[in-house]
Amino acid sequence: MMENKGHIVISANVSWYLYNFRKNTIKELISLGHDLTVVSSRDHTSKKLESLGCEVIDIDLDSSGKNPFKDLYIIYKIYKIYSEIVPDLILNFTPKINIYSTLAAYLLRIKCINNIAGLGTIFIDNNLLSKFVGYLYGLSQPFAHRVFFQNEEDQNYFIEKGWVTKERSIRIMGSGVDLNHFQVKESNDDGFIRFIFIGRLLKEKGLLDLVEAIKILKKKYMDFELMILGPFDNKKKNQPSIEDINHWTKDKYINYIGFKEDVEAYLAESDCIVLPSYYREGVPKSLLEAAAMGKPIITTDTIGCRDVVDDGINGFLIQPRDIQGLVDKMELVINMSHQVRLEMGLNGRKKIESQFDEKKVIQEYINVLEKTIPNG
Repeated sequence: MMENKGHIVISANVSWYLYNFRKNTIKELISLGHDLTVVSSRDHTSKKLESLGCEVIDIDLDSSGKNPFKDLYIIYKIYKIYSEIVPDLILNFTPKINIYSTLAAYLLRIKCINNIAGLGTIFIDNNLLSKFVGYLYGLSQPFAHRVFFQNEEDQNYFIEKGWVTKERSIRIMGSGVDLNHFQVKESNDDGFIRFIFIGRLLKEKGLLDLVEAIKILKKKYMDFELMILGPFDNKKKNQPSIEDINHWTKDKYINYIGFKEDVEAYLAESDCIVLPSYYREGVPKSLLEAAAMGKPIITTDTIGCRDVVDDGINGFLIQPRDIQGLVDKMELVINMSHQVRLEMGLNGRKKIESQFDEKKVIQEYINVLEKTIPNG
């Protein structure tokens, strides 16, 4: 019988995030003999996490909610869970959990390790909300034992603000890619160019700019389309309306596919992934997976996105909110030979293999976790 090496809690806003982004980390920790409990809001992936060998405890957290009384109750709820199960270590993901779980863990003197996977839109504007969130980060993050960052800019931002020290912060290369799962797949050489956008339908992801670029390109070219993969959430204000999406899909150049758990089949069909984001990304998983499958990238020269692209080698960088720049780069891809696109995509695969292999990322977690757990 395998020796139990410690009880670890992995916490996030929703189970979906952990299953889709941290499944292999969870499997590796279990294989090493750790007892794992997931603390998150339950969803359709919770049973899948349980099938891996985790217990899942529901916290019913509204990740986009701004009611301070509800959030105080969530802190109390997390505190109560931790006081009952008494884990040896807590591994936190996603913004609210990085704050609330850390505060609960501190009150119980349980060590936690946090993961900053991008800061989203919260610090784009210097308003009352951004100041309040900054206050919460400043209140909570000094209590974290270690804080992982996916990009250097976010790491430096937290250090400059005094929210973490350089000694307690660790840079990792995104969440990594499962290179066995995401293999190079050549698209059809049929003269038809398929662009793909994968992500939440947020305006800050540059989706409206991309739609405008399509409107310009279709005046000159016929044999191309844009596939859009991502969930529609009618609770979100910063996304296109359902009327917008229905209007787009009337255009033969735009194909809204919706949310898909497995994106490989669509990536395999595509010739190029496009993410014109001005959202403060960590390192976008969609770009990593596309590059691993040998797809050229068009994205913005912004935090997180630029880490995946060597401009002109495995894709192209544009300035945020530059629709004409986006059009120009998409036009380059349309006019490339199939062979040149393949070569550019293979350059991306090499970059992923050398810098973003998920096995290397997981091993960094394991090294820190096992040094942190008592008797680990």
